[in-house]
Amino acid sequence: MTRNLAELSGPAAASMLTPSSVVVVPTGAVEHHGPHLPLITDYLLADAVGSSAVERAAAAGTDVWMLPTLAYTKSDEHAWAPGTVWLSWDAMMKTVIDIGRSVASTPARTLVFLNGHGGNVALLQVALREIRRRFGLNTFLVGVHVSADGVEPPEEECGLGIHGGHGETSLIMHIRPDLVDMSLAERNVPSHIADAEYIGFHSKPVSFGWLSDDFGPSGVIGDPTRANTADGAEIFEAAVSQATAALVEISRFRPAREGL
Repeated sequence: MTRNLAELSGPAAASMLTPSSVVVVPTGAVEHHGPHLPLITDYLLADAVGSSAVERAAAAGTDVWMLPTLAYTKSDEHAWAPGTVWLSWDAMMKTVIDIGRSVASTPARTLVFLNGHGGNVALLQVALREIRRRFGLNTFLVGVHVSADGVEPPEEECGLGIHGGHGETSLIMHIRPDLVDMSLAERNVPSHIADAEYIGFHSKPVSFGWLSDDFGPSGVIGDPTRANTADGAEIFEAAVSQATAALVEISRFRPAREGL
Protein backbone atom coordinates (compact mmCIF):
# COMPACT_ATOMS: atom_id res chain seq x y z
CA MET A 1 0.00 0.00 0.00
CA THR A 2 1.27 3.45 -0.88
CA ARG A 3 2.31 5.75 1.94
CA ASN A 4 2.29 8.78 -0.36
CA LEU A 5 -0.81 10.60 0.79
CA ALA A 6 -1.22 12.58 -2.42
CA GLU A 7 -1.51 9.34 -4.41
CA LEU A 8 -4.79 8.51 -2.64
CA SER A 9 -8.15 9.85 -3.70
CA GLY A 10 -9.80 12.43 -1.46
CA PRO A 11 -12.37 9.98 -0.05
CA ALA A 12 -9.67 7.34 0.47
CA ALA A 13 -7.49 9.79 2.39
CA ALA A 14 -10.44 10.85 4.55
CA SER A 15 -11.27 7.24 5.42
CA MET A 16 -7.71 5.98 5.94
CA LEU A 17 -6.38 8.82 8.09
CA THR A 18 -7.17 8.67 11.79
CA PRO A 19 -6.32 10.83 14.84
CA SER A 20 -3.28 8.55 15.27
CA SER A 21 -1.96 9.28 11.77
CA VAL A 22 1.36 11.10 11.37
CA VAL A 23 1.68 13.26 8.24
CA VAL A 24 5.24 14.01 7.09
CA VAL A 25 6.18 16.96 4.87
CA PRO A 26 9.83 16.88 3.75
CA THR A 27 11.32 20.33 3.17
CA GLY A 28 14.27 20.79 0.85
CA ALA A 29 15.53 23.66 -1.28
CA VAL A 30 16.57 24.64 -4.80
CA GLU A 31 19.77 26.55 -4.24
CA HIS A 32 23.39 26.94 -5.24
CA HIS A 33 25.69 24.20 -3.92
CA GLY A 34 28.91 25.07 -5.69
CA PRO A 35 29.94 23.89 -9.16
CA HIS A 36 30.00 20.17 -8.31
CA LEU A 37 26.50 19.59 -6.88
CA PRO A 38 22.99 20.10 -8.30
CA LEU A 39 20.65 22.86 -7.23
CA ILE A 40 18.25 20.22 -5.87
CA THR A 41 20.77 18.80 -3.37
CA ASP A 42 18.69 19.59 -0.27
CA TYR A 43 15.48 18.53 -2.01
CA LEU A 44 17.02 15.15 -2.85
CA LEU A 45 18.21 14.65 0.74
CA ALA A 46 14.84 15.47 2.30
CA ASP A 47 12.88 13.47 -0.27
CA ALA A 48 15.06 10.34 -0.19
CA VAL A 49 15.46 10.22 3.59
CA GLY A 50 11.78 11.05 4.08
CA SER A 51 10.56 8.35 1.71
CA SER A 52 12.76 5.66 3.24
CA ALA A 53 11.97 6.66 6.83
CA VAL A 54 8.22 6.70 6.21
CA GLU A 55 8.38 3.26 4.60
CA ARG A 56 10.39 1.82 7.48
CA ALA A 57 8.24 3.43 10.16
CA ALA A 58 5.10 2.13 8.46
CA ALA A 59 6.61 -1.36 8.28
CA ALA A 60 7.22 -1.11 12.04
CA GLY A 61 3.51 -0.47 12.60
CA THR A 62 3.38 3.35 12.66
CA ASP A 63 0.44 5.01 10.93
CA VAL A 64 2.57 7.44 8.93
CA TRP A 65 2.03 9.18 5.59
CA MET A 66 4.14 11.44 3.38
CA LEU A 67 3.05 14.51 1.45
CA PRO A 68 5.10 15.75 -1.55
CA THR A 69 8.43 17.35 -0.68
CA LEU A 70 8.59 21.15 -0.68
CA ALA A 71 11.21 22.27 -3.20
CA TYR A 72 11.08 26.07 -2.93
CA THR A 73 11.80 27.30 0.58
CA LYS A 74 13.82 29.95 2.44
CA SER A 75 17.18 30.02 0.63
CA ASP A 76 17.94 33.71 0.52
CA GLU A 77 21.47 33.16 1.86
CA HIS A 78 22.19 31.92 -1.68
CA ALA A 79 20.12 34.56 -3.50
CA TRP A 80 23.27 36.00 -5.08
CA ALA A 81 23.81 32.78 -7.08
CA PRO A 82 21.93 32.17 -10.37
CA GLY A 83 19.71 29.10 -10.21
CA THR A 84 18.65 29.55 -6.59
CA VAL A 85 14.84 29.71 -6.34
CA TRP A 86 13.71 30.95 -2.95
CA LEU A 87 10.70 32.18 -1.03
CA SER A 88 10.73 35.19 1.24
CA TRP A 89 10.40 34.38 4.93
CA ASP A 90 6.77 35.51 5.05
CA ALA A 91 5.81 33.58 1.90
CA MET A 92 7.44 30.47 3.34
CA MET A 93 5.76 30.96 6.71
CA LYS A 94 2.35 31.40 5.08
CA THR A 95 2.97 28.29 2.96
CA VAL A 96 3.75 25.96 5.85
CA ILE A 97 0.93 27.40 7.98
CA ASP A 98 -1.48 26.78 5.09
CA ILE A 99 -0.19 23.22 4.88
CA GLY A 100 -0.90 22.87 8.59
CA ARG A 101 -4.42 24.23 8.10
CA SER A 102 -4.99 21.74 5.30
CA VAL A 103 -3.74 18.77 7.33
CA ALA A 104 -5.94 19.90 10.22
CA SER A 105 -8.98 19.48 7.95
CA THR A 106 -8.29 15.72 7.87
CA PRO A 107 -8.64 13.28 10.79
CA ALA A 108 -4.83 13.30 11.28
CA ARG A 109 -3.64 15.23 14.33
CA THR A 110 0.16 15.11 13.92
CA LEU A 111 2.28 17.03 11.40
CA VAL A 112 6.03 16.53 10.98
CA PHE A 113 8.38 18.64 8.89
CA LEU A 114 11.41 16.54 7.88
CA ASN A 115 13.94 19.17 6.90
CA GLY A 116 16.98 18.87 4.64
CA HIS A 117 17.94 22.57 4.44
CA GLY A 118 19.53 24.48 7.31
CA GLY A 119 18.06 27.81 6.22
CA ASN A 120 14.57 26.53 7.05
CA VAL A 121 15.23 25.56 10.67
CA ALA A 122 14.50 28.81 12.52
CA LEU A 123 11.38 29.51 10.47
CA LEU A 124 9.99 26.00 10.89
CA GLN A 125 10.55 26.14 14.64
CA VAL A 126 8.37 29.26 14.78
CA ALA A 127 5.80 27.60 12.50
CA LEU A 128 5.48 24.59 14.82
CA ARG A 129 3.97 26.71 17.58
CA GLU A 130 1.91 28.82 15.20
CA ILE A 131 0.30 25.72 13.65
CA ARG A 132 -0.16 24.15 17.08
CA ARG A 133 -1.90 27.26 18.42
CA ARG A 134 -4.08 27.91 15.39
CA PHE A 135 -5.14 24.40 14.44
CA GLY A 136 -4.44 22.19 17.46
CA LEU A 137 -2.11 19.83 15.64
CA ASN A 138 0.82 18.13 17.33
CA THR A 139 3.79 19.54 15.42
CA PHE A 140 7.38 18.39 15.11
CA LEU A 141 10.59 19.20 13.23
CA VAL A 142 13.01 16.40 12.32
CA GLY A 143 16.36 17.32 10.78
CA VAL A 144 18.29 15.26 8.23
CA HIS A 145 21.68 14.88 9.90
CA VAL A 146 24.57 14.76 7.44
CA SER A 147 26.88 12.67 9.62
CA ALA A 148 27.41 9.12 10.83
CA ASP A 149 29.39 7.56 13.66
CA GLY A 150 31.57 5.60 11.26
CA VAL A 151 32.38 8.51 8.97
CA GLU A 152 35.05 11.01 9.96
CA PRO A 153 34.89 14.32 8.07
CA PRO A 154 38.27 15.52 6.86
CA GLU A 155 40.25 17.53 9.39
CA GLU A 156 40.68 20.17 6.71
CA GLU A 157 36.99 21.06 7.12
CA CYS A 158 37.75 22.37 10.64
CA GLY A 159 34.25 21.31 11.69
CA LEU A 160 32.77 23.82 9.23
CA GLY A 161 31.54 21.51 6.47
CA ILE A 162 27.99 22.81 6.42
CA HIS A 163 27.25 23.40 2.72
CA GLY A 164 28.45 21.42 -0.26
CA GLY A 165 31.18 19.80 1.81
CA HIS A 166 32.21 16.22 2.48
CA GLY A 167 28.93 15.01 4.00
CA GLU A 168 26.47 16.48 1.52
CA THR A 169 28.62 15.60 -1.46
CA SER A 170 29.03 11.99 -0.29
CA LEU A 171 25.27 11.71 0.23
CA ILE A 172 24.44 12.92 -3.29
CA MET A 173 27.10 10.59 -4.69
CA HIS A 174 25.10 7.80 -3.04
CA ILE A 175 21.60 9.04 -3.95
CA ARG A 176 22.19 10.51 -7.43
CA PRO A 177 25.79 9.96 -8.56
CA ASP A 178 24.85 11.10 -12.06
CA LEU A 179 24.38 14.64 -10.75
CA VAL A 180 27.82 15.02 -9.12
CA ASP A 181 30.90 16.32 -10.96
CA MET A 182 33.87 15.67 -8.69
CA SER A 183 36.25 17.20 -11.22
CA LEU A 184 34.83 20.58 -10.12
CA ALA A 185 34.93 19.93 -6.37
CA GLU A 186 37.08 22.43 -4.49
CA ARG A 187 37.78 23.05 -0.81
CA ASN A 188 36.44 26.31 0.59
CA VAL A 189 36.60 26.42 4.39
CA PRO A 190 36.44 29.70 6.39
CA SER A 191 39.17 28.40 8.69
CA HIS A 192 39.79 31.91 10.04
CA ILE A 193 36.60 31.59 12.13
CA ALA A 194 37.17 28.01 13.28
CA ASP A 195 38.92 29.04 16.50
CA ALA A 196 36.25 31.50 17.62
CA GLU A 197 35.12 30.42 21.07
CA TYR A 198 31.53 31.60 20.91
CA ILE A 199 30.65 32.61 17.36
CA GLY A 200 30.00 29.99 14.73
CA PHE A 201 27.51 27.63 13.16
CA HIS A 202 25.41 24.86 14.69
CA SER A 203 27.37 23.91 17.81
CA LYS A 204 28.40 27.41 18.94
CA PRO A 205 26.34 29.50 21.40
CA VAL A 206 26.47 32.70 19.29
CA SER A 207 25.03 32.66 15.79
CA PHE A 208 25.44 35.36 13.17
CA GLY A 209 23.80 36.51 9.98
CA TRP A 210 25.61 35.35 6.88
CA LEU A 211 25.33 34.91 3.12
CA SER A 212 27.11 32.03 1.46
CA ASP A 213 29.29 34.31 -0.65
CA ASP A 214 30.66 35.91 2.55
CA PHE A 215 33.10 33.00 2.55
CA GLY A 216 34.14 33.09 -1.09
CA PRO A 217 32.73 33.08 -4.62
CA SER A 218 32.13 29.31 -4.84
CA GLY A 219 29.33 29.27 -2.26
CA VAL A 220 30.77 26.07 -0.77
CA ILE A 221 31.43 25.92 2.97
CA GLY A 222 33.44 22.75 3.47
CA ASP A 223 35.78 20.35 1.74
CA PRO A 224 34.15 18.01 -0.79
CA THR A 225 37.37 16.83 -2.39
CA ARG A 226 37.49 13.50 -0.54
CA ALA A 227 33.78 12.75 -0.67
CA ASN A 228 32.95 9.20 -1.70
CA THR A 229 30.01 6.87 -2.28
CA ALA A 230 30.81 4.56 0.62
CA ASP A 231 30.67 7.43 3.13
CA GLY A 232 27.46 8.59 1.48
CA ALA A 233 25.81 5.20 1.91
CA GLU A 234 26.78 5.12 5.59
CA ILE A 235 25.57 8.65 6.24
CA PHE A 236 22.32 7.93 4.41
CA GLU A 237 21.66 4.80 6.46
CA ALA A 238 22.32 6.73 9.68
CA ALA A 239 19.99 9.55 8.60
CA VAL A 240 17.18 7.16 7.66
CA SER A 241 17.58 5.13 10.85
CA GLN A 242 17.44 8.26 13.01
CA ALA A 243 14.45 9.69 11.13
CA THR A 244 12.61 6.36 11.35
CA ALA A 245 13.16 6.12 15.10
CA ALA A 246 12.03 9.74 15.47
CA LEU A 247 8.78 9.08 13.59
CA VAL A 248 8.03 6.05 15.74
CA GLU A 249 8.64 8.07 18.93
CA ILE A 250 6.59 10.99 17.60
CA SER A 251 3.63 8.67 17.00
CA ARG A 252 3.66 7.75 20.71
CA PHE A 253 4.55 11.14 22.19
CA ARG A 254 2.01 13.03 24.30
CA PRO A 255 3.07 16.42 25.73
CA ALA A 256 0.62 16.27 28.64
CA ARG A 257 0.07 13.44 31.08
CA GLU A 258 -3.08 11.40 30.59
CA GLY A 259 -5.97 12.69 32.66
CA LEU A 260 -4.77 16.31 32.88
